[in-house]
Amino acid sequence: MPDRIEHLYQKAKALPLLPGVYLMKDKAGKIIYVGKAKALKNRVSQYFTRVSSHEEKVKRMVEHVDTFEYIVCDSEFEALILECSLIKQYMPKYNILLKDDKGYHYILVTQGKWPKILAALQMENEGEYLGPYASSYSVSQTVDEVQRVFRLPSCPHPFPDNLKKRRPCLQFHLGRCVAPCAGKISNEAYRELAEGALAYLKTGATKSLERMEKEMRAAAEAMDFEKAACLRDRIAAIRKMGQKQKVVASAVKEQDVIALARAGGRACFEVFRFRQGRLCDQEHFIMDMFEDLPAARSEFLMGYYSGRDRVPPRVTVCGPVEDRALITQYLSEKAGRRVTLSVPQKGDQKKLVDMCRTNAAQWLTEKGRTGKETAALDELARLTGLKEPPSYLEAYDISHTQGSDTVAGMVVFSGGKPLKSAYRKFGLEHMEHPDDYTAMAEVLDRRLKEYEVHKEEGEGFGRLPDMILLDGGLGQVNAVLPVLARHGVAVPLFGMVKDAKHKTRALVSPKGEIAIKATRGVFTLLTQIQDEVHRFSIGFHRQRRKKKALHSALLEIPGIGETRAKALLQHFGSVREVAQATEEELCLARGMSKAAAKQVYAYFHLNEEKDGNVKDL
Repeated sequence: MPDRIEHLYQKAKALPLLPGVYLMKDKAGKIIYVGKAKALKNRVSQYFTRVSSHEEKVKRMVEHVDTFEYIVCDSEFEALILECSLIKQYMPKYNILLKDDKGYHYILVTQGKWPKILAALQMENEGEYLGPYASSYSVSQTVDEVQRVFRLPSCPHPFPDNLKKRRPCLQFHLGRCVAPCAGKISNEAYRELAEGALAYLKTGATKSLERMEKEMRAAAEAMDFEKAACLRDRIAAIRKMGQKQKVVASAVKEQDVIALARAGGRACFEVFRFRQGRLCDQEHFIMDMFEDLPAARSEFLMGYYSGRDRVPPRVTVCGPVEDRALITQYLSEKAGRRVTLSVPQKGDQKKLVDMCRTNAAQWLTEKGRTGKETAALDELARLTGLKEPPSYLEAYDISHTQGSDTVAGMVVFSGGKPLKSAYRKFGLEHMEHPDDYTAMAEVLDRRLKEYEVHKEEGEGFGRLPDMILLDGGLGQVNAVLPVLARHGVAVPLFGMVKDAKHKTRALVSPKGEIAIKATRGVFTLLTQIQDEVHRFSIGFHRQRRKKKALHSALLEIPGIGETRAKALLQHFGSVREVAQATEEELCLARGMSKAAAKQVYAYFHLNEEKDGNVKDL
């Protein structure tokens, strides 16, 4: 170990086996990381042993640690609270800091005789503000919904006192506004509308519907049929709006759904906030990649809710959380009531988590990768149990004609897109009557031998993939697994299985099949990969067969055997170029004599004087 690491390790070994908080500092004395521990000695000493095996972010942090301090606590929970407080105070570089790239947004209910409900970016004007909301889309969608249901004006202009002199705009004629500017509604009725819209915003659709249905029945009993009809139409509009929103509705009335996506060296946490069973807001936080997902989720939850005034009764997350009991206790004490930390495995809650994860992936659009491709790779990792999305994939296919002229193709997809510069071809003519299993094992053996030669050179043979896909089933997978083991390569391996219509239907491994048709992004990506590797290998096979046929044409020439035919093709590139060469040019090919060159020239030009053409190729 370097002297610095050894010194820090010895210092860590002297720490007590008690709960507490540790503060890592750089040479300037600046705090760069704050962590908690159940036993300080065990936790801190881990940073300074087997440094090379740490995840990248931890290695970078350890490289900058010059010293550390610690604070002993009475319990692990007390350490958790102190850790959260110190992170907020010092904002250490290597902790998860929840910085997003946007401001906050509000819903404004203006003051005055004719109040309006508008979207607002800042709290600048007088009136009642609802919020803040992290998503401008959520605010604009909600405001548009309320204006449409209650037929409130959307124009920003103030109404003059003498309203009847104005002509109503197009919104009135489309039935989307009650046109107070043209005196089409009394101030009393308008204010009743505005109050109903505000109640709808505050209490949600369910309570508003109950209230309006009660008012509708009362109006009908009082024979105020016009008011009853208006209320009926408003109720219908709210229910119709609810039908459109049911895809993002939750049976749990109030909860936050949090999911994580990773790709391209970055990670993103997405938060869906549900109130009254409806998605009312969403936030995203992009940060550096990390490998310890349970620890990352734990740190995110602490950081996120430490800055929030309200914690919902349920927090639903996409996977395991480190110190789950402690985090639950912290959230419950902050909320002043019991909070449930849920990790759904199936059902509607699981679908909400998947939707949240897809949205997280949409923000990771780096290096030319689209949100759709990022989401597909993230979902592929989830389906196959990988710790992170497989950004670099290799796929293989065997092509032959009834067991002869066997070749193979290797295609590479990087970031969900074909990387054609890394494609490779394999000729297998030396194998006598190979079956698909033997051929696939041979190809992977040769590929991994090339890696040992070209290691660290980059794409192609010089880089190991994050996942290997074989065009075929369990037989191909079982044939290749011993090859990977022999080379000491631990790359996830799957076969791509087709259905009766030759469409990719599942991935297969010794653990069983993984259906993919229900996951559209993964299905589309794997179908593209399987089609591409099939196209590439078939194309190479046809090319080799054509070349072999042309090679056979040279063998018909007296004095030209296998060696000279091969030399001519290598020198000229094609039979057509050989046919168009002069005798002097033919002599330049390796192994060609003047007599042999004369025979070749005569073969292609024998009938030239008769028809003026070189022999048809």
